[in-house]
Amino acid sequence: MRVTVHRKAHFNAAHRLFRKDWDDARNLQVFGKCSNPNFHGHNYELIVSVTGSIDPDTGFVMDLKVLKDLIRTEVEDAFDHKNLNIEVAEFKDINPTAENISVVIWNKLRKHIDLSHDLEVTLYETPRNYVTYKGAK
Repeated sequence: MRVTVHRKAHFNAAHRLFRKDWDDARNLQVFGKCSNPNFHGHNYELIVSVTGSIDPDTGFVMDLKVLKDLIRTEVEDAFDHKNLNIEVAEFKDINPTAENISVVIWNKLRKHIDLSHDLEVTLYETPRNYVTYKGAK
């Protein structure tokens, strides 16, 4: 029997969607107001889901306190109130789109979660715009 547990988290961050190899006009054409050279911010909502078998000794798929602490150290401490383009090393050469942010978060968490468990990251950039990443197949 496989069960999924979920943990919600939140962080605020600024970013700019742009490609360094394009001029401002091309970036504006492709990314619109999200390419503002002065950046813009979001109140990101994050849902981390872990699926696995229930441990017969604990009754847990994963201890949610452990997951909470992982999210705090790997995501919230690293991203909250930061300019993703400037202050977060993972985005030095990666455009910080919601899609790319979700992949970075997944990769940061994956190395700490038992490989027998499936991991899924859902990231809300706005209440109506969100992405989900389940890992590469």
